[in-house]
Amino acid sequence: MAQEFDVLVIGGGPAGYVAAIRAAQLGLKTACCESNPYADPKGEPRLGGTCLNVGCVPSKALLHSSELYDHATHAFVMHGIKVEGVSIDVPSMIRRKDNIVTQLTQGIKGLFKKYKVTFLPGHGSFVADAGGMWKMKVGEADVIAKHVVVATGSRARHLPGVPVDNVHIVDNEGALKTEAVPKRLGVIGAGVIGLEMGSVWKRLGSEVTILEAAPDFLAAADHAVAKEAWKIFTNKQGLKIHLGVHIKEVVTSASGVAIKYENDEGDQILECDKLVVAVGRTPNTDGLNAAAVGLKLDERGRIDVDNHCSANLRNVWAVGDAVRGPMLAHKGMEEGVMVAECIAGQAGHCNYDAIPWVIYTQPEIAWVGRTEQELKGAGIPFKAGQIPFMANGRALGQGDTTGFVKILAHAETDQILGAHIIGTNASELIAEAVVAMEFGASSEDMARICHAHPTLSEVMHEAALAVGKRSLHF
Repeated sequence: MAQEFDVLVIGGGPAGYVAAIRAAQLGLKTACCESNPYADPKGEPRLGGTCLNVGCVPSKALLHSSELYDHATHAFVMHGIKVEGVSIDVPSMIRRKDNIVTQLTQGIKGLFKKYKVTFLPGHGSFVADAGGMWKMKVGEADVIAKHVVVATGSRARHLPGVPVDNVHIVDNEGALKTEAVPKRLGVIGAGVIGLEMGSVWKRLGSEVTILEAAPDFLAAADHAVAKEAWKIFTNKQGLKIHLGVHIKEVVTSASGVAIKYENDEGDQILECDKLVVAVGRTPNTDGLNAAAVGLKLDERGRIDVDNHCSANLRNVWAVGDAVRGPMLAHKGMEEGVMVAECIAGQAGHCNYDAIPWVIYTQPEIAWVGRTEQELKGAGIPFKAGQIPFMANGRALGQGDTTGFVKILAHAETDQILGAHIIGTNASELIAEAVVAMEFGASSEDMARICHAHPTLSEVMHEAALAVGKRSLHF
């Protein structure tokens, strides 16, 4: 006999497990299904999705480990700390990352138990509209649900003719399992994943070359941030980044990988020991049996939804990487909460104009809202305030004064339209700007807030003051 639920969530990643927990908190009988084991030792399905298992969390663990190694070999000396014989044990670093992943994924199971969310191991798909309910299949079991939330996430996009074996040519999953520092690392794609993985192995000793198809570096970021990042990554850190690249052929051999490509300098060949392919992600919607029930997908395979993530079918919702918008875990979480609250009859909310972006390189890069080039393109009058970290006492004390904070506000209303940070702890500092934008604050509002001294957050304060041309320390 089929199990029956108010809500069935397909997918146990950030968007899915959050949607399930929130729905259960609101008193709805809720189930969440997941089929991907993500290399679980027992082969059992694991909650947490790409983010917890092979994405956000494990990559940040490796980034932090590599940063500590870099500090020990380069930065400690400025603090009068002398360290000799420093070495890196990559297998131990990988085990630490794996232990963190296990702890967090098991933690989600604990949350499901706490809030009485039923976990259904197995692949979820549509069967038919059953007169006001949805008949679903989870693995071999039949399930009936009044509402279905699709949160199937995404997978790494691969390039035609570039066979990913996760040994010599790896995607984000393979890059996180590498247990030895490659002497020469090639990366295709200078986006978030490419820059983060390139940074990890560069700090650990690899010679890293990144090939990017776009003619501009970090085109989505504010031009001032992108320009500063290019200078830091290429000149100071030694990453080799080539833009406007067309990949012609990739050949593997016993000696490594050869990438034949073309750019404005003509035909080139890059030889490396390992190649990371980081060219974006593709939504996991092909296994839903969508066509059989008429679920509408767009040309990129994403489920077509409205502003509240409602699909074209009654009581069918979709969130996270399976729908339009940035493929960010926190965006999916916000959508998961919104959908659960809409199902419960509440006014669910997700402000897509106040979703922060973060690149966890060193220095970190973070932004929210509009860039200067977007405002100029839209003809929106604006004013800007920009303050470097080198004017901040806490940054000087920490020995890391790279980068700046830039705040953009409407020239007439003073409402904050965007904030852009490149510097240490940018991922944490951006939250202040997100709060300000969520509640329609002005740069004057931020300038009037007392910030503790000495802190890095004072640079946010000074940048807000600078919008009104009255910064106090620069």
